[in-house]
Amino acid sequence: MSAQGDCDFLVKRAWLITARTLYPTDFNIQYEMYMIERNAERTTSAGRLLYDIFINFPDQPVVWREITVITAALRNDSQDKHALFLKGVFETLPGPVQCQMLLKATEQCFNTLEKAEMLLLLLRRFPESVVQHGVSLGESLLEAENAEDLDTPVNCFRKLFVCDVLPLIVNNVEMRLPSSLLYKYMHTAAEFYIGYVTRGPCADTQLQGSQEVAGLKSPGLGRGQRYVIDGLSEKSSVVAEPWERLLEIVGVVGARCEWQGEKGSRTYTELLQRVKDLCRYLPSLEGETLSHCCSQIVTCSTLVLFHSSYLYVSAVQPSLFQGHNSLASTPWVLLEDLSSVFNDVEVERSSGKHTHKKRKLADGREKTMSSDDEDALGKGRGRHILVNKTEMMGWVETLEHFRTARESWDLLHSHDTLESEFNKICTAWKTENWLWYRIFLTDMIIYQGQYRKALSSLVQMSSLQPQSSLTAASNLETHRAVIQQASCHYALGEHRLACEKVLEVVSGLVPQNQEPVKCSEESSRARGKPRKGNDLRLVPCTSKDILPFCLQLMLACFKLRAFADGSRDDLALGHVIVLLQHDWPLGEALFLKAVDRICDHGSFQYENFFNYVTNIDMLEEFAYLRTTEGGRVQLELLPNQGLLIKHHTVTRGITKGVKEDFRLAMDRQVSRCGENLLSVLHRFCINEKIILIQSLP
Repeated sequence: MSAQGDCDFLVKRAWLITARTLYPTDFNIQYEMYMIERNAERTTSAGRLLYDIFINFPDQPVVWREITVITAALRNDSQDKHALFLKGVFETLPGPVQCQMLLKATEQCFNTLEKAEMLLLLLRRFPESVVQHGVSLGESLLEAENAEDLDTPVNCFRKLFVCDVLPLIVNNVEMRLPSSLLYKYMHTAAEFYIGYVTRGPCADTQLQGSQEVAGLKSPGLGRGQRYVIDGLSEKSSVVAEPWERLLEIVGVVGARCEWQGEKGSRTYTELLQRVKDLCRYLPSLEGETLSHCCSQIVTCSTLVLFHSSYLYVSAVQPSLFQGHNSLASTPWVLLEDLSSVFNDVEVERSSGKHTHKKRKLADGREKTMSSDDEDALGKGRGRHILVNKTEMMGWVETLEHFRTARESWDLLHSHDTLESEFNKICTAWKTENWLWYRIFLTDMIIYQGQYRKALSSLVQMSSLQPQSSLTAASNLETHRAVIQQASCHYALGEHRLACEKVLEVVSGLVPQNQEPVKCSEESSRARGKPRKGNDLRLVPCTSKDILPFCLQLMLACFKLRAFADGSRDDLALGHVIVLLQHDWPLGEALFLKAVDRICDHGSFQYENFFNYVTNIDMLEEFAYLRTTEGGRVQLELLPNQGLLIKHHTVTRGITKGVKEDFRLAMDRQVSRCGENLLSVLHRFCINEKIILIQSLP
């Protein structure tokens, strides 16, 4: 400003000071003086003048417009120079005036969110006002949410209530709230935090970006994706450490409700352990004491259940959640462990109903058990879940989360009252629509050995799958459900249904390049020490891992039919021989058993032999079977060969003295030994789908 400008400003200011003194009731003069100080950014004098006009002219609209500008700056985290000046002006006002100004500014607001934010300013600056305005503010937000009839708890009203208002209420020692209201608020907060953490990837389309949110601990957050709650800014939509915030609310509410043993919960594991101890006293309790303990047990167990099941599902199917890395989000699927498929055959006996399975009891005796006796399986006690430790990062934590979630579920269903209260929470939160939770429930039911219930759960799960375009990810998720259905049908002894589902999966897989078979420690253990047959395995849902499982499951189905006592089924035996090529030589002992069975019968007919058998060891063995030393077995391996084949002798070299067509076929097969075996077996499953299904009862 020039010297002349400074002089004019001082003259004008002097005249206004004089006029202000002479006409103290003239609003225009008072306000003009304030604007001069404001424009000059003189914080102290502007604050003093604002105080005067607020006290003397409280009904002037222009005053409220100015106060609105100031309160907007207070609500905004902007570090803009002018915004900081306005905040400074407000800070110069006496406390009671600040409080009165904020209250009156709140009355001028007609928008629920704006009014709530204004009241939050008041509550944060003047904690003593929480007693008077805290609950009414919270209730107004919840009423606004209900009036809007929103379809998700993750909305602007709930977010303000849970993250901003509720902590002020529950942490105010002067607030005296009934336990019922505290429980209501805590459950409202839990529903919001769980909904926020488990929101789906469709939320990513609201706003894309690469800015990461620092300090978030929960999986699915802070991975380069932005998320905006409708009605809030991007910054206001961020909830840091939601599980930890929920735990803090639970600890405070628990202390105020005088929970047994509540000393401030530091982890969800501690929550579960505390209520497990409390559960032992339930049978001796009654009346209000019983109700009080049940409320504590149900609340804590429910939160631990959802926390642990979320962490488990975020590991086995991370693409369900917002912010996942699509390039590294391979689903995992819980299936029957078939590592013992190459062991010696234990033939299942037939009954009037369907196939029975043998399971060992703890004392070493055997009991024949029908699949209808699922509940007698002891709910999966003692079952092991196997996983390739090099492929799944954090596998120890994943299995521990699964175990903790199962414990919480069992606890909630250990007493009628607990189960009833838990079901009320599930109904209120509409957990039947939570796909991620249905995935956990399905895996838990499979773990319990209740395969019929698991099949029903898988059907329910398919109804929750989003009807999106058939991307690679959605295709894998579809495979995940179908392959679990196949695994359940197999465990129930329903081999034809299992085969149908497996072949449905195989049709959508792409065979990988064949890798040299390594006799791993796990495979050696499976061959040397037969398992009980009721273990489970977490398998990556990729073509590389699922196709081998499908082949093993088909082998498990067909070998029981191929080696059944007192019956002969060359077609099933041929299928077994084709499938045994995979993971060779792990299936060598079973192949030799098949060869012995062929020798016992003296003949063997399988017209698809030369289409799909390319294993050199098998080819040599079959060539040897036609020799005198090999038993001169009659082999009908060519299409339409029928009974025209005559007995010929052949040496181990498979090229001397054999009938020309058979010799030529063998020569062609030897030249095919370098083919990708997975491609051969994949073609076998696709081309022979109908006959494979019809081969099983």
